[in-house]
Amino acid sequence: MGNEEIEIVECSVCGAMGVLDQTMSLNIEGKPVCYFCQNPSEATKGYWIFASRKKGKYPKPTPRSGKWLIFVNVKDIDELWAKIKKATEEGKLGAEAKVSTAKPKPADIGYKKDEHVICIYTHDSTDEKDVKRIREELRKLGITNKIPYKADEDTGKGRYAARGHKRISKYYE
Repeated sequence: MGNEEIEIVECSVCGAMGVLDQTMSLNIEGKPVCYFCQNPSEATKGYWIFASRKKGKYPKPTPRSGKWLIFVNVKDIDELWAKIKKATEEGKLGAEAKVSTAKPKPADIGYKKDEHVICIYTHDSTDEKDVKRIREELRKLGITNKIPYKADEDTGKGRYAARGHKRISKYYE
């Protein structure tokens, strides 16, 4: 360790303070942005960016939790993620959502190189009323095409369509 100086900067989006090149990066406009406020198309430090509910209460996940999966072309990901993140934080969806970043991914994860995935979590895949309520909210955000819903148990067991597993979606609407 030499006499290296660290630069603490403020996120130009949310105002959080952080260390440049550790928790903060410069966006394409040269402004500091914390990891959670980065656009998915630009973020490369980790595989996921998360959003969490800030308003209202939501049940804790059960062993039967699951998620809606939205596969999105890279050209549309930043705009759609901004909508999902806002809706999650406002308590319109579940407790959490995540989006894949621009960091190169392993080859067999189930979606194309020019594609991102957004996961919107529900507390229990057997709570059909809540699962469908969240799906309806996603329609209000403009996601009108059919999307799959997958139980976390299937993910935990390594069941992916790209690996030859068929009919793993609990819902597809």
